[in-house]
Amino acid sequence: MRLYLPFLRTAINRFFATRARIKLLVLGLLGTLICAALYLLTYKSVSYFHSQSELGIILSMKIFQMAWITIFAMLIFSSMIAGVSTLYLSHDNEIIVAAPVTLEELFRMRMFTTFLNTSWMMLLFSLPIFGAFGVVFSAGPLYWPLLAAAVPATAFTASGSAMLFVIVLVYLFPARRTKDIIVYLSICFGVFLYLIFRLMRPEDLVNPEKYGQFVEYMSAISNPAGFWLPASWTSNMLSSYLLDRDIDFLLVGLILLTPPVLLFCGEFLMARFFASGFSKSQESFGGQHRFKEVGWGRSRLLWVFRKESISFLRDSKEWSQFFMIGALVIVYLYNFKVLPLERTFGSAYVANLIAFGNIGLSGFLAAALAARFVYPSIGGEGGAFYLIRTSPMSAARFFFYKYLFYLIPFTLLIIVLVSVSNHFLQIEGPMWWISLFCALLICWTVVALALGFGAIFADYHAENRSTAMGPGSVFYFFCAISYMLVVLFSGVSPAYRLIRAWLRSGGMPLSDALLIFFWVIAVIGLSAVVMTLIFRRGIGALTAR
Repeated sequence: MRLYLPFLRTAINRFFATRARIKLLVLGLLGTLICAALYLLTYKSVSYFHSQSELGIILSMKIFQMAWITIFAMLIFSSMIAGVSTLYLSHDNEIIVAAPVTLEELFRMRMFTTFLNTSWMMLLFSLPIFGAFGVVFSAGPLYWPLLAAAVPATAFTASGSAMLFVIVLVYLFPARRTKDIIVYLSICFGVFLYLIFRLMRPEDLVNPEKYGQFVEYMSAISNPAGFWLPASWTSNMLSSYLLDRDIDFLLVGLILLTPPVLLFCGEFLMARFFASGFSKSQESFGGQHRFKEVGWGRSRLLWVFRKESISFLRDSKEWSQFFMIGALVIVYLYNFKVLPLERTFGSAYVANLIAFGNIGLSGFLAAALAARFVYPSIGGEGGAFYLIRTSPMSAARFFFYKYLFYLIPFTLLIIVLVSVSNHFLQIEGPMWWISLFCALLICWTVVALALGFGAIFADYHAENRSTAMGPGSVFYFFCAISYMLVVLFSGVSPAYRLIRAWLRSGGMPLSDALLIFFWVIAVIGLSAVVMTLIFRRGIGALTAR
């Protein structure tokens, strides 16, 4: 039990300290609002499908299954990344390994702490989504205990599978550099993500013409995807109860017994392979490096860019995630390519509506990537932060240069996403420029928010950047999503009026032109105010340090 005390006391001090109570209250309120929004959105969508024919019910169950498999895949990858850090690279490993503690006890402690660190958000925000399905389908009283048991069991299965894979991988690939292990993890996840995506075949949901008969189409989309996945066991078990009020006790047994089996297998592998892998993970990088004298005539901007690039490339846990980002971008753009616009929609209005919704999708992706890379960048300076503060460069200039460093790749990513997706959607005219303008404005603002909140809630003592993402990252994400919703909802009417006038090839009333003009000025002003406020708070936090 003493192995868990540092984790418990750290969590208590972080969430229930005197200074953190107000932040915890605000985060709790925002979390409640997000859960309510997720519930209402899921309830409205599933209710619409459920009110249709049998095809609508099958489609809603397909969405139910795809949600489970997607969450399971993301949990496996995050657990693999965290497992390498906690099992082999934690600073307290040397003390724990030298203590009178068995390797089985060490594995159990790392297993449960990794599970909580990687799965708490999934446990919190998935319940309102899957609970909405139960309300729409008027599930019986047994659905809720089944759901309450299936969600943590499935999440623990994902974490346990990832931890076992990490132990075997470190043993089989005894590379002196940890980044090699992360590369293998990233490649394996990319292959896994591709297989999962192809098994789900989302393009078939809107393409019944692919099948010769309607019965064949119904049979194809109702078949379970990936029956060998634990996430598929959970979705099939709950789907069976939602549709027929029938409990498949075989699936229930598989769901509940898999976590203890994985725990037992992990203890066995830990006792057999951990010592060798841990010993090799402590080896130095090797090789020789000759330092050369570099003049100080370069600009401070280039020095900050050089420092950020070197620190980013040295951390293999950071740059190796480009494999995952590349897979996500490919899947993101592929979704637009397979949309059968000419067969299913057949309307320019709908294509432009999808392009407008793509603004929110690209903005959400930018916010998520900023939370992972930009938010922990200041806290990631660690003990070297005092060198930056004692250098002949102000905190404001350092903050602004960091912002420019991350702004360039994020801008290029958004331009590629919006341009390619608009090409697949065959978007022309004003919607092309509206989508690009709004996406870039959202991108620049959420990057500023991530850097500002990262400075305010910076954790300079975190072992790595992934563990530095505490409650402040959740607060940032809520603020970024709120800002995006304001920009998008306020732009629905101006964008609709502009597209309507363009499609009709007619003139635009003066009132519509003024509405569009004032909306553009308003969103630019809102973004400028948000960026100015967060810049001042972030710079103030750096100066106070």
